[in-house]
Amino acid sequence: MEVAFRTAIGKQRADNQDYVDVFTNQAGQHLALVADGIGGHQGGDVASAMAVSHLGHDFELTAWTTTTAASQWLSQQITMENHSIIEKSNQFADLNGMGTTLVAAVYFTDEVVIASIGDSRAYLLRDGQLRQLTEDHSLVNELVKRGEISRQAARHHPQKNVIIRSLGISNDANFDLNTYPLVLNDQLLLCTDGLTNMVDDQQIATVLESAQPLEAKCDRLIELANAAGGLDNISVLIIANGGRKVAS
Repeated sequence: MEVAFRTAIGKQRADNQDYVDVFTNQAGQHLALVADGIGGHQGGDVASAMAVSHLGHDFELTAWTTTTAASQWLSQQITMENHSIIEKSNQFADLNGMGTTLVAAVYFTDEVVIASIGDSRAYLLRDGQLRQLTEDHSLVNELVKRGEISRQAARHHPQKNVIIRSLGISNDANFDLNTYPLVLNDQLLLCTDGLTNMVDDQQIATVLESAQPLEAKCDRLIELANAAGGLDNISVLIIANGGRKVAS
């Protein structure tokens, strides 16, 4: 497996509340994490950093090697981290109301376990076809599911940034958890909405299909998001099933 990631502040924000990193456990398995902080005076960056750093630290202490163990671990740890963020936000007035989206991937040669809450996404590129693996936990996605607006209208809806699930907001961390098969030459993309609100799926697929190194693909996706306005922080993480290098 080959991995690369980048995060950028964008062109409109004063700080970067995204957090992204990759971790390795004692058995050589890998965990990729992307989080987009929300709420609080400085709370968003605190919540996203907590989620990624705490999950990453605890993952490094494990030694399991199966997707079943990965699913059980993610379920338990994300629930615990949700309570940790709530507890921290209750301790400090300027952190009150903080939360974070999260998309996590424990990836193996032939399978990947993905957990998600909020509107940060995971995509799979296979044979030139880009497929969104995660579901946005957002107001506009609920409107789309109910048939009240089209997917095209959702991209420009004035409330498109309103999310209905995140870590740190409710005692019930209602996240999605699924396992997907992987084949040789698959590419996984984890990203925040700072990318997907600015760059459409066809543009994303074109970049992923290019022959550039993964680091250059990350840079290009961020360039496209900034060229379209860069209205939010932008984080991208690409996993290619076909190499061994981990880069950041």
